[in-house]
Amino acid sequence: QVQLVESGGGLVQAGGSLRLSCASSGLTFSSYTMGWFRQAPGKEREFVSTISWGGGSTSYADSVKGRFTISRDNAKNTVYLQMNSLKPEDTAVYYCAAAYRSFTSGYWRDYNYWGQGTQVTVSS
Repeated sequence: QVQLVESGGGLVQAGGSLRLSCASSGLTFSSYTMGWFRQAPGKEREFVSTISWGGGSTSYADSVKGRFTISRDNAKNTVYLQMNSLKPEDTAVYYCAAAYRSFTSGYWRDYNYWGQGTQVTVSS
């Protein structure tokens, strides 16, 4: 079956960096657009970033643009989210997701598979 496993979360001070990874199995990774979403306590899930199946197209939420970078390695079936200049408002559970489509999407309903999430906590 399809599995998406996130890793790399943790506790970091404001201004610090983290790199999230999402390893996939059970799907043809290169046929899926990948996305990162996050959900803070008491808030709705929100889009963070997405990358097309070939990696040629990316998109970011305005709140992370210029600080976060999404990338993928289709040979390793893994998508990454490099997060720099972290702020306390970035604190959330981060989820990776896979959408069976060629182009990017920031809409969570377009995604077919989801990971269990990894906690990111940014202290002030």
